Amino acid sequence: MNVGTTAHIEGKGKNIDLSNEIKLRIADRINFDRDIDDGEVLDLIESIVAESIHDRYICVTDRKALVDKVFNSIRRLDIIQPLIDDKTITEIMVNGYNDIFIERDGKVVKTDLRFESGLKLEDVIQSIVSKVNRSVNEASPIVDARLADGSRVNIVLKPIALDGPVMTIRKFPEKPMSLERLVRLGSMNTEMAEMLTTLVKAKYNIMISGGTGSGKTSLLNALSGLIPPTERVITIEDSAELQLKSLSNLVRLETRNANTEGRGQVDMGSLIKTSLRMRPDRIVVGEIRDGQAAYYMLQSMNTGHDGSLTTGHANSAKDMLSRLETMILGEEALPLEVIRKQISSAIDIIVHLSRMKDGSRKVVEISELDGARDGQISLNRLFSLGASGEFTYSGNKIKKASKLIRAGLNTF
Repeated sequence: MNVGTTAHIEGKGKNIDLSNEIKLRIADRINFDRDIDDGEVLDLIESIVAESIHDRYICVTDRKALVDKVFNSIRRLDIIQPLIDDKTITEIMVNGYNDIFIERDGKVVKTDLRFESGLKLEDVIQSIVSKVNRSVNEASPIVDARLADGSRVNIVLKPIALDGPVMTIRKFPEKPMSLERLVRLGSMNTEMAEMLTTLVKAKYNIMISGGTGSGKTSLLNALSGLIPPTERVITIEDSAELQLKSLSNLVRLETRNANTEGRGQVDMGSLIKTSLRMRPDRIVVGEIRDGQAAYYMLQSMNTGHDGSLTTGHANSAKDMLSRLETMILGEEALPLEVIRKQISSAIDIIVHLSRMKDGSRKVVEISELDGARDGQISLNRLFSLGASGEFTYSGNKIKKASKLIRAGLNTF
């Protein structure tokens, strides 16, 4: 009997879903309005399962799977809970209640899992967003949230999602990413890791760019882990994902969406402004997405807050600069030449990542911003990924060497 998906018993001439029968018995015996711990619920499920199968044989493995299925349905994330628990899965894509995909080892495959109904999927979604004090409904159908383990969740409901609720869960490694591990994975070579380590220690302002799923957050985690534990760090994110367990003087800030009345929104630009009054040694921004956040991040970098780290979506290092220009132009009526001077003065290094055809993620470029000349921002390329897949050092020296000199570090 396969109870991993649906268990059945014969009764009154038709099949009865055993897991649903058990859930109905639990509802009759327990008052969920009071505070009940997981252990009590699990004990009750095991007791009712034993009663339900006392006159038939079910092997130990199937019995445990049945208990887990009912428990996950009541207290966890139902059928996707095993996917959450599977460390080899990096992405879960729910395209409606009966259409679920996963990514493993860079490859996307469809599963045979399906929720009981669209209502059950909506229940799971509401459970996720309520735990992080967010809301999602037809009036406000898009939300970003996170799970208890730090996994990032994006949810889109009807009427925006035409075929039913869509939920995408980006999972992260249980242990914070490190540069050493990225070297082992082939995302960069040892020389690149050594240079990035030196740049973080010397408090260079670094921007990480790349497309969706290119590994920006993983690299941001790795670089943030190099910050000396004596420094005061403020992190600002849409959904808290960074795992900076080595820092003791750490303040974590998270944006907040407006409520159903359109009030109470706290955006990233506001948090960056607030962070400047909190005596930060460094500011780490999860992702720059709009003009206000870009503008205030540049202002913070240009007013003595060295060592700041952030990420942004772009197809190349040059494209990242163009996107920043466009975002700031939409926020502030400044001449383009002034904006470019501010960008080149604020950001010291751009690290660009890309996702390869085989699913691997690699650093394809490390470039230094070398001022604005003739109205254009000049890039001094330090490392790049060659056509045959090898990492190449350009031989160029870092021109903004003052921070390295002050820190007494190698000027490369």
